[in-house]
Amino acid sequence: MQAIILCGFPACGKTTVAGLLASKLKVQVLGGTDMLREIAKERGYKPVGLNWWDTPEGVKFLRERASDPQFDMEVDKRLIERVKQGDVVVTSYTLPWLTDFGFKVWLEASIETRARRMSARDNISIDEAKKVLEIRDNENRELYEKLYGIHFGSDTSPFNMVVDVEKISAEEAAARILSAFGKSGTK
Repeated sequence: MQAIILCGFPACGKTTVAGLLASKLKVQVLGGTDMLREIAKERGYKPVGLNWWDTPEGVKFLRERASDPQFDMEVDKRLIERVKQGDVVVTSYTLPWLTDFGFKVWLEASIETRARRMSARDNISIDEAKKVLEIRDNENRELYEKLYGIHFGSDTSPFNMVVDVEKISAEEAAARILSAFGKSGTK
C-alpha cells in the first residue's frame, strides 16, 4: 500500500485522523516526533515516556535541535524513506512538498476550531490556545519557508485532496480520505 501523508496546521486533527486511518488499514502511524526520538537515542539521550520532552534532558535535546536546522532536515529525510516503503500513515508539516511518494491530504480548519480542540485536549483556555496556535503557525511558516521555500498553509498544490474538517468528525474525515484513497488506485 502506498503511504498516506497528512498535513495541516497544529491542532487540525492530524494525529487523530492518522490513528483512525492506520487502524482501519492495519498499518503504523509515524511522525516527526518518532524520528526525533530516534535521533535523540542515537545521540545518547533516553527519550522515554510521553512527557520526556518536558524533562530537563528533553528540553536540552530540543534546545540542541532548535540551534541546528539539520535536525529537521534529518527528520524529513527519514520520514521520506519510510513513505517510500509504504504501509504507513505519516503526519508531517513538510513531506507533501518534499517527495512525490504517498497520497497527500491537507486537513483544513480555522484557528478558532483548532483553538477549541487544543483547549479541550490540553485543558487550557480557548484564548490561551489561540495565542499558542498563532505563535506556532507563524513559526512553522517561517521555518519551512527558510528551510525549503515552502509556503505552508497557502500552497495546497502538492496535495491529492483537501479535507475541510471544520464541521465534520475525525471519523468522517478518515472515511472521506479512505474513499478517495481507494478510488485513486493507490490502495
